[in-house]
Amino acid sequence: MRPVAPTGIAALDELLEGGLPIGAITEMAGPECSGRSSVALTFVSRLTGAGNICAWVDLSDALSPESAAAAGVELSRLLWVRCGVGAERAKPAGAYKFELSEKYLITPPAIHGLHGGGCGRHPRDEVRGLPEAVSGLLRPEAIATRREELQQRVRAEREVTAPPPSPRARQASMRMCSSRPWARIEQALRVTDLLLQAGGFSAIVLDMAGIAAEYVARVPMATWFRYRVAAERNQTSVLLLTQYACAKSSGELLLRFRAGQGRRDECTVFAGMEHSLEIERRRFAVETNVVPLRKPLQGVGVARWKSETTWAGAR
Repeated sequence: MRPVAPTGIAALDELLEGGLPIGAITEMAGPECSGRSSVALTFVSRLTGAGNICAWVDLSDALSPESAAAAGVELSRLLWVRCGVGAERAKPAGAYKFELSEKYLITPPAIHGLHGGGCGRHPRDEVRGLPEAVSGLLRPEAIATRREELQQRVRAEREVTAPPPSPRARQASMRMCSSRPWARIEQALRVTDLLLQAGGFSAIVLDMAGIAAEYVARVPMATWFRYRVAAERNQTSVLLLTQYACAKSSGELLLRFRAGQGRRDECTVFAGMEHSLEIERRRFAVETNVVPLRKPLQGVGVARWKSETTWAGAR
């Protein structure tokens, strides 16, 4: 059996026979508000409380440091990587860096040759090599290169000259993956690879919960296999938060979260959430030759627990 680390949730630890596996990939798949981030924060809080170092790779900029601190996470022992957030977006509100494109500036006067009154070369020297240069510009590979450069320039101008969005609109757009989702995925995968190769982290959380399935499915299977090997070598627990399972056979444990149900106190006050999950796949389960005569119960692989708000409880 692989060693495990407790999550801090009694019902989940009992179902998993101790906790999440160490040195393996654990997938937490489920819809929004299903409790994935809460379980990950509780797990990270126990590790950081014991003096370990953890990392959180955030693709959608959805992690709240206030919520992490309220869950018991020691922020001084947590590396928070925000993907897709540039230096200007990392500044406080109202401190965005705005630059004008060259097309909005006054064009400097062109410098002509001797007949134009400038300091250029002689016209006879300028004509030399002109046929070869024109033929080189008309080659198919040169045309494709110029087209790609023009497209990159147009995309860069649109990104630079666009007005800075409000914090709420920025978070909504990043969660809906409307601004270059695959670029953020590539950045997150490279960062996670570097963290795993460097070692020293007890747990690495790769939060891809806000990325659509068509982009998550494009991640090569070789990436997850490389993560599995590196996690086993460094004894690092990798938590993959997604809405759809994508690690396949590279993941040792797949937890399928169900949609959470709201709890009410006195039918008017929101008191918390009721969460539940089931084990959908487990690679290294305890094998036995004993075949039970009766069919196991329906909810034998399901864990249920409750989360309460700060204002709920006895008054």
